[in-house]
Amino acid sequence: MIIERLSVLNFKNIEETELNFSPKMNCLFGDNGMGKTNLLDALYYLSFTKNYTNLHDSMLIFHNREFAVLQGVYLSEQGKQEIYCAIRQGKKKILKCNKKEYERLSEHIGLIPLVMISPADSELIRGGSDERRKFIDMLICQYDREYMHALMQYNKALLQRNALLKTEGADEIFDLWEERMDQMARVIYVKRKALIDTFLPVFQTYYHEIANESEQVALKYESQLHNNASLLTMLTARRERDKILGYTSAGIHKDDFAFLLDDYLIRKIGSQGQNKTYLIALKLAQFRLLTQKNTSTPLLLLDDLFDKLDAIRVERIVRLVTQDEFGQIFITDTNRQYLDAILAKMQSDYRLFQVENGQIWNANTSNP
Repeated sequence: MIIERLSVLNFKNIEETELNFSPKMNCLFGDNGMGKTNLLDALYYLSFTKNYTNLHDSMLIFHNREFAVLQGVYLSEQGKQEIYCAIRQGKKKILKCNKKEYERLSEHIGLIPLVMISPADSELIRGGSDERRKFIDMLICQYDREYMHALMQYNKALLQRNALLKTEGADEIFDLWEERMDQMARVIYVKRKALIDTFLPVFQTYYHEIANESEQVALKYESQLHNNASLLTMLTARRERDKILGYTSAGIHKDDFAFLLDDYLIRKIGSQGQNKTYLIALKLAQFRLLTQKNTSTPLLLLDDLFDKLDAIRVERIVRLVTQDEFGQIFITDTNRQYLDAILAKMQSDYRLFQVENGQIWNANTSNP
């Protein structure tokens, strides 16, 4: 999968631009706050119908404007895909593929596989369990429709049960939603567990290729459903307690994924360099898994990739991402030093873009 052309209108600080990309390497440079990340976020939005940091859509529209429009022309083994998305103040967004509007936005997920590495990923380590679940959920949803359906149905049932807890609903209605949660949770649990079993060795390989040190990393799945525990039994037993709490205290929505360095939580002992290496290896493993699961190679977005890394690790990452298995790549940086080093190693087409105050132009041609 590659994006051939992108049009942006009134998205964040990008008032208007139209860009044609290299099918391999695209590098964007400019000072902080100029709009490099915003361009990557536009690409992310066209894949997932939301921005990378989950800002409300109203906050994505250029100031004092009523709407924003993103349009991308993609090429894949299945042919050309033209994606159109309109974000409007106070109204439902419009998403079309080849001029046909989707009935449900979820139908679009997985069509344009994409992996983004960003400074915002630090929340996967520092943040709560919901951040790590979101990462795992988005990964699986890109290739598994059954998982996406189960997750949506589970969340719907969870909302209904939480509402009942506050209104003293009838036991029969509790039974209905708890049985639904139990059914969907089993599907989700099995697929999450299978993912970690497959994902872990790939992740560890990437970490050691970048770090080249003896430290050991792991990713441990923590769930109340381990050891064949019954969620239905837990929900029934906790019903009266949950009424006092006002929320559901057991379920797949309480799962977590422990990020470990030498058997300790990396958020407690990891250096900045170790944390960033961990996250980059995590995302490269995500890329590898999506490549194996999908017929289209994912887009790879690398935002401010080299910050907090020593020169040796930078060199190893550059060597990795310039390998043939990686398809179309977008990289941002505040200066051209690392970008020029990458481009010097490229044996294929590339484009270099300069970004300034929301304006973007091909640095090898002329100013905007």
